[in-house]
Amino acid sequence: MRAVVQRVTAARVAIDGRTVGEIGPGVVVLLGVAREDTAEEGQWLAEKIAKLRIFADADGAMNRSLVDTHGDAMVVSQFTLHARTRKGSRPSFNDAAPPDPARELYTRFLAQLESALCGRRVARGEFGAMMQVSLTNDGPVTIIVDTAEPK
Repeated sequence: MRAVVQRVTAARVAIDGRTVGEIGPGVVVLLGVAREDTAEEGQWLAEKIAKLRIFADADGAMNRSLVDTHGDAMVVSQFTLHARTRKGSRPSFNDAAPPDPARELYTRFLAQLESALCGRRVARGEFGAMMQVSLTNDGPVTIIVDTAEPK
């Protein structure tokens, strides 16, 4: 799984002009599921994101996590994170998981992240829908976390 984690002051996801998810200060997670991804990797990723120290402490240093700050989280599925662009001008999405297994792992990841955040609900987009995501990146702070990175 590949996640682009953006620290935000606020974010919103809409479908056909209708808001389906909205958060205040916290993180937006753009989540891409690859063919070989597993639920175990989702668990690791959820815990990593929940504990990622990207929020300022009293001294202004990035020492606090989403768990520490009780911040909000929103997850939006994004298969395009697994695009290959090395060859030609048209991206290849062959590394992205097919829709059914990707939906299952995305849904499971939402529950895993909610658990890692001590039961707080995670806002979300709608899997497979054409969405408009609006956010105000704070910092800006953007971190890429990939379960395929060498351990």
